[in-house]
Amino acid sequence: MDSSLIRNFCIIAHIDHGKSTLADRFLELTETVAKREMKEQVLDQMDIERERGITIKLTPVLMKWQNYYLNLIDTPGHVDFNYEVSRSLACVEGAILLVDATQGIQAQTLANLHLAQNAGLVIIPVINKIDLPNAQIEQTAEEIANLLNINKSTIHQISAKTGTGVKELLNSIIKLVPPPKSINNQFAALIFDSHYDEWRGVVASVRIMSGSIKAGDKYWLTGSKITGEVLEVGIYNPKSQSVKELTSGQIGYLVTGVKKIELVRVGDTVAKEQGQRVLAGYQEPKPMVFAGFYPAGRGESKNLRDSLTKLKLNDASLIFEPENSQALGFGFRVGFLGLLHLEITKERLKREFAIQPVITSPSVAYQIELNDNQRITVKGAAELPPEYKIKKIYEPYVIMEIICPQIYLGNVMTLVQEYRGVWQNTNYLSAGVNKKSDRAILKYYAPLSTLLLDFYDQLKSVSQGYASLNYEFLEYRPCCIKKLDILIADEIVESLATLVYEDEAYFRARAIVTKLKEIIPRQMFEVKIQASLGGKIIAAERLSAMRKDVLKRASSGGDVTRKIKLLQKQKRGKKRMREQGHVTIPQEAYLSLLTKQIKTE
Repeated sequence: MDSSLIRNFCIIAHIDHGKSTLADRFLELTETVAKREMKEQVLDQMDIERERGITIKLTPVLMKWQNYYLNLIDTPGHVDFNYEVSRSLACVEGAILLVDATQGIQAQTLANLHLAQNAGLVIIPVINKIDLPNAQIEQTAEEIANLLNINKSTIHQISAKTGTGVKELLNSIIKLVPPPKSINNQFAALIFDSHYDEWRGVVASVRIMSGSIKAGDKYWLTGSKITGEVLEVGIYNPKSQSVKELTSGQIGYLVTGVKKIELVRVGDTVAKEQGQRVLAGYQEPKPMVFAGFYPAGRGESKNLRDSLTKLKLNDASLIFEPENSQALGFGFRVGFLGLLHLEITKERLKREFAIQPVITSPSVAYQIELNDNQRITVKGAAELPPEYKIKKIYEPYVIMEIICPQIYLGNVMTLVQEYRGVWQNTNYLSAGVNKKSDRAILKYYAPLSTLLLDFYDQLKSVSQGYASLNYEFLEYRPCCIKKLDILIADEIVESLATLVYEDEAYFRARAIVTKLKEIIPRQMFEVKIQASLGGKIIAAERLSAMRKDVLKRASSGGDVTRKIKLLQKQKRGKKRMREQGHVTIPQEAYLSLLTKQIKTE
């Protein structure tokens, strides 16, 4: 294929700004998908994507328009899937920046734009949903023009739903996006995605950077250092369609035949000979949120591991390692880019592999500086070294960008401060007569751990749904985190230990012991439930003993001394049980604490 006729591009936008709808119109106009097969969100192939109306997985498709070959990669919009976006950007030369005319520029619009600019892509600005009665076209155009430092007349105005302006946009893609350039004469391809086929092994989605490849050719994976024979090459149209050959500039797939999933990694270079130049690939994703995944039943640990391994092939940002819990048995500590990523992973395990894991409450990874200056990373309280060995504890901070109307600034700033956010600056996108249109960009530094509970819900609440949020990792900073131990009947229960801020320890401890009092069954002796911070008890509850009516035996007669003797005997027995007795905590009690965050006032 002549590379001068190829145009590779993607669509970037904030969530729900119309990416998938625009992709539908492209497929319809270019007749890539027959009219009888057209449906909404054609490229969103997972049920969960269609139900939620969001894109989770990047999806490539080849279209033909006016004798040109257009490779589109539809990308997610949510911050939790920006690794998918970054992988798409490495395979294309241009990006459509799509902005909703009713919402204007949002936080994740800016984040995805910065990724595209850093990748050196040609940006084509587009205003969508101009057909809606509440569309603010002129104001949105001003925002985009100021952001990109361009003339408003160069911004496309379309309605992806009705098709208005979409033909003109396709023509602009051909005109503005440059054709791909070959890096040299040797074959080299970048793996940007993959999936597992039960019969043919790993199928790698690739961008051909130079040279050509066909079925029967030998390949060499530079990262895994393995060789094999290509079983099939093809394009996405949008379903897989085999072709004779893939050449420089094309986007398609290779059937590798590799059955060991971990050997075909996203970001690896496919070459034909050893010693060839390795492509830049991708930076390894840094998981921000960790949670324990445990099988619901005994003997299902292997199924869970196999399912996570297959899911990782299709979701390169997923990271997991084995973990053992006193309460839940063998499982895995899984790393995610955010809470939505965690939720989607849980749902995909359920739908694609029929697995419903027990999931512990999410936490972040802390870096511990020991007295010998060694640094270690811990993902939970059980891994924390003794206090006397610790020199400093560091927690992950993020840069937050919040875009909201000015009338909600006070509410939003108060909320972020309550969540330990540190204000950096405030900028303004536009200045109109209507205050709801005068929107500001708030920049904060905040500890990631404080955002895990309900920050996003609270943000939407205080801004009446108008605020949008984007965040990215900044650095690790010193913090005052301590281990909160839980003692039941004077025995420390390691599985219930948690990491808390020192100034919030009492409120968290009080919430935990109160909850435990409700869920631990009563025993034949009084049970102390305590929370300890640094060896000092800071909160406690007592679970009263079950009482047996020992005086029944004395009801048939006898004087009062017999009753006193029976009561004293019972008292001695209770004391002995309190000293020697052991409380068996039911798994339901563990689950109610480990799988659910306890909110404190």
